[in-house]
Amino acid sequence: MNFNNAESIDQYDNLSIHTNKGIEVLDKYANFLRDRVAIETEYAGKLRRLVKNYQPKKKEEEDNEFTSRQAFRNLLKEVGDLAGQREVVSETLQTQIIHGVTVLSKTLREDRKKCLTDGTMLQQTLNAQLSALERAKRNYDKAYRDSEKAVENYKKADMDLNLSRAEVERYKNIMTSKIQQSDDAKNEYANQLQKTNNLQQQHYGILLPAVFNRLQELDEKRTRGIREFIIGAADVESSVAPIIARCMEGIVKAGESINEKEDSLKVIERYQSGFTPPTDIPFEDLSKMDPSVAPQSNYSSVPYNHLTIKGGTLTAAKLKKARGGILNSIFGSNKNSLTADGQKEDFSDLPPNQQRKKLQAKIAELQHKVDQETNTRDGLMKMKIVYEANSSLGNPMTVEGQLNESEHELDKLKMSLKKYQGFLDKANQLQVANNSPQSNRNQLQNGHRTSRHSNGSASADDHHDADDQPDDAGSLSRSDSEDNVAQIQNGHNNNNNGSASPESGLGTSHTSLPGSGQGSANENPIGEETSYEAEVEMLQPLGTCRALYPFEATSEGSIPMSEGEELQVIENDQGDGWTRVRRANNTNGWDEGFVPTSYIECTLFA
Repeated sequence: MNFNNAESIDQYDNLSIHTNKGIEVLDKYANFLRDRVAIETEYAGKLRRLVKNYQPKKKEEEDNEFTSRQAFRNLLKEVGDLAGQREVVSETLQTQIIHGVTVLSKTLREDRKKCLTDGTMLQQTLNAQLSALERAKRNYDKAYRDSEKAVENYKKADMDLNLSRAEVERYKNIMTSKIQQSDDAKNEYANQLQKTNNLQQQHYGILLPAVFNRLQELDEKRTRGIREFIIGAADVESSVAPIIARCMEGIVKAGESINEKEDSLKVIERYQSGFTPPTDIPFEDLSKMDPSVAPQSNYSSVPYNHLTIKGGTLTAAKLKKARGGILNSIFGSNKNSLTADGQKEDFSDLPPNQQRKKLQAKIAELQHKVDQETNTRDGLMKMKIVYEANSSLGNPMTVEGQLNESEHELDKLKMSLKKYQGFLDKANQLQVANNSPQSNRNQLQNGHRTSRHSNGSASADDHHDADDQPDDAGSLSRSDSEDNVAQIQNGHNNNNNGSASPESGLGTSHTSLPGSGQGSANENPIGEETSYEAEVEMLQPLGTCRALYPFEATSEGSIPMSEGEELQVIENDQGDGWTRVRRANNTNGWDEGFVPTSYIECTLFA
């Protein structure tokens, strides 16, 4: 149905009001979208602030290895992406939908205004023609009455015998004039009537319907625009829905990635000291002890850092002196070399496991710096060669200073790297000696330790020999953990065969009080070293490996291998690109050394 049908042809004003209300609805929808965009923008901004406020602090970076922390960090990332999608919705609604609604509203208002102007002009033209017709009709009516009155006067004058001929002629002329005026007015009226009818037919049949059609098109355009904008706004929301769904999937995945067992193992690995728990506290049979010696309990001694004498405890001053002598014998050269955070340079003040982790991290850092500096030096050397080949490109002497500085820095880094690798090797050797079965042989039954002097005599706490060896009352008895710590600090391992093992390169220090033992070894002051053999049991293989490529051993500590050769893996890659392996030979039994990890294919035991 059209606006210009017969039933609505006279509803021009109502149609004008209707189209105006329709455009107001469009503007109202635009305002709704603006408020929606403001909410989306505010929501996205608050989400971003929320993510920023809960980002892990720099001091918490070391905790990022836990799966729960990683999951929370991934959750924050997904929430940040979610905020980004809300920003996309806001920007798209602003640039596409709201802009389109604004442009359409402006266009519709301009078209409506033009339609109403044209309709008003048509109505005014019709009204003017109707006024002209009304005036012509009134003139014709007046002229017609005047002509009838003139005819009547003439008839009266013609019948009046008292009037002269001239007077009768005057009335006749007046009658003729009035009749002519009446005819002219009649013709004018007929002419205006015809014009009015033609204009009215054109107005209601062509001109005004055209205006109504334009108003109808305008209103349909507005209605169609609202439909398209509503659907478009929903499409904007739907376009980001898959990404939001992936964000939700990422959050679920982050939650599923949390592994409580793995986190527990990492906590254990982080705080595992490597110390061996103390042995059982020995039973002291007072009936077999020298009655002249007052019994003293050593149950309250510190399990990891104490030296006890049978029947008594060392004083704090003697303990400090003893430990100081032991430490100075091995680490005296770097006791004052501290890192920026106050730790020793070789991290020997940390537990063994923590020490190795720190050293491995330091070696990885130095290796990275060496690689960077090597690349810098190689680049400078290439630049110097190019300058020497073509002096027009530059003066090679300008690179000489930088090259010397780079070489000097590289040498310093290599020295530091070698130093820390030495620290790590020493820590690994001490750990191997400490954890080997040979070190456990130093423990006697019932929680006692037997140490052999250099002359082979026993000076330990033995319940069965306590009365037969009174001179051994002055020898030191320690908890197993303290003895292991002392062995690690001295770089030695106590054994029963009285010689130092060349395989481990470790000796042992027998700490005793002056004059408390038998033989010359017992007369040594605290901290003086006496060598014993350290038997280090061969490392158990972690798996096997096969050589993918041949390798020529050119660096210290590496061993050659041929393609396809099978070897045993005894130490995994610690992040430096090398794996420690072992092979059997016909001369001395076994060859051990390092090979590039990228040259082998490992199969580890379950």
